[in-house]
Amino acid sequence: MPDKFLQFLVMAPICAGLLALGIPRRLKGFFALLASFAVLAASFLIFGKESSLKLGEIGFGIALNFRLYHFSSFIVAAVSAFTFFSALYCLSFFNKNNNPRQFHAYLLLSLGFTNGAVLADNLVAMLFFWEGLLLVLFALISQSGSNAAFKTAIKAFVIVGISDLCMMAGIALTGRLAGTLNITEINLMPQGLAGIAFILLVIGAISKAGAMPFHTWIPDAAVDAPLPFMAYFPAALEKLLGIYFLSRICLDLFKLQAGSGLSVLLMSLGAITIILAVMMALVQKDYKRLLSYHAISQVGYMILGIGTALPVGIVGGLFHMLNNALYKSCLFFTAGAVEKETGTTDLAKLGGLFRKMPFTFISFSIAAVSISGMPPFNGFFSKELIYDAALERGMIFYLAALVGSFFTAASFLKLGSAAFLGQSRQEHKEVREARPTMLIPMITLALICILFGIFNNLAIKKFFQPVLLGGLQSNHFFDFHTNITLVVITLLVLLGAFIHHLIGVKINGSGLKAVDHIYHFAPFHKIYVWQEKKYFDPYEIAIKLGRRISDLLWRIDRMIDWVYDSLVTGLVYTFSRTIHRLHSGYYVVYLIWALAGAFLVMLFAFK
Repeated sequence: MPDKFLQFLVMAPICAGLLALGIPRRLKGFFALLASFAVLAASFLIFGKESSLKLGEIGFGIALNFRLYHFSSFIVAAVSAFTFFSALYCLSFFNKNNNPRQFHAYLLLSLGFTNGAVLADNLVAMLFFWEGLLLVLFALISQSGSNAAFKTAIKAFVIVGISDLCMMAGIALTGRLAGTLNITEINLMPQGLAGIAFILLVIGAISKAGAMPFHTWIPDAAVDAPLPFMAYFPAALEKLLGIYFLSRICLDLFKLQAGSGLSVLLMSLGAITIILAVMMALVQKDYKRLLSYHAISQVGYMILGIGTALPVGIVGGLFHMLNNALYKSCLFFTAGAVEKETGTTDLAKLGGLFRKMPFTFISFSIAAVSISGMPPFNGFFSKELIYDAALERGMIFYLAALVGSFFTAASFLKLGSAAFLGQSRQEHKEVREARPTMLIPMITLALICILFGIFNNLAIKKFFQPVLLGGLQSNHFFDFHTNITLVVITLLVLLGAFIHHLIGVKINGSGLKAVDHIYHFAPFHKIYVWQEKKYFDPYEIAIKLGRRISDLLWRIDRMIDWVYDSLVTGLVYTFSRTIHRLHSGYYVVYLIWALAGAFLVMLFAFK
């Protein structure tokens, strides 16, 4: 019976998405809601079960094999739930004047392709669905119809596409070394060529998750793409799929060893992503751009946890994957509610909204303290597991995680103060609370953040502990009393962020400007300016480099044309004119040339 559900989970949303392309626009939202609910119900029916489905072999080791087990069933259920919440949210977010024609269709297609990539038990079959998501990514970003959105869609397509090419090469090399493309049959040590294959596959996984340096399209999409896209695709779907595949690479396809060079590489990448992205989030003045940089920063914690190759770190990274999807989607939903009611996400134009939008403010507050790592919310417990593992692997990684938490809390204090607190603006006197279909998803996600905090031990054991072969030998790191020192340090860091915010407000005059002193701090200011000019954006660097190379090639081409069209013809013309003048027709002149030629011949002959 479960094998029938496997086909349904993949084909039903794809077929529904294709069907939605042709139905009237006014029905698309309800159709997407019903279709996503059907897939969500099916995912719950098979949750925790095991099954496999073989639809046949194409050749060259490529087979349409699907496998359902504990981890994949959890990811499918989570993705289906976020799709359903996004479809419900869109019912009120979009209106007659702001209703992308095919957004709901692409939403369903993304669900089908994601389920296919998660359930596929063959690397090439997985790659097929993975690349389908690349096309959907382009389509979803460009749905707003603006020229800026199209350029951002191109940027995302190029960046993710290049990383996918690396993953293709990694799949080919892995299949060659393992002698098979079936995921359950591959188990390599990441050494030599296998180490190169490991790195190539990791590039594809972390790019999908939105880690540095493959992140630069996300802040642009936050401004240019429809907001529900940000709540669904970068905040939830890509994190779940990218980190899922990263964990499969490190646990199943390869055996990542704690303390190895590749482990240190992953942890370093995670730490760098945490620090650099949160420092960018800290100084943003737009609600959506600030959240987009945090979506990038939080990936760093997941990569850091999994990169430790320690059970506590891996479980922490996977738990943080889910927690991030929960509170990050909730935060983007609150941003959409604010944008819907006020017409802007510019923090300088907001303020005092907690009086007008109390439920939105409460949802924001819960998600904000969750992402900041405040107990007893879910983000606190997943971060504590990562702290535990990071400290065991090296103090530098632990400090990087703590610094990230400090600035995360500081930036959300700034965001909450600027958008929801303070004085209400006259132009927003007609602002009202978001509609129920927008409130239900954000309130539900906020409540889950609380539940997964209170019942964190149950969530970890139910969802993530079985991912590790043999499970965890103990649950000592789930106990406050055992790691009381780490807990106290975390609380002191969060208290420090709060005091820093109060001082910043007093120095700079408002919550929005509470961290401006960091932006203007001499060692950081020039780096911030360079970042704003996109000097560190690999895509922009490649574009500028490409333009300079093309300009150089154009100049070389013009020079070659000049040599053949002007220089050579000019020399030939000049030579021929000179010869013509020398042939005057006088006998004496020809006699002189003949004698001169004879003299030169004799000169060289008797030299």
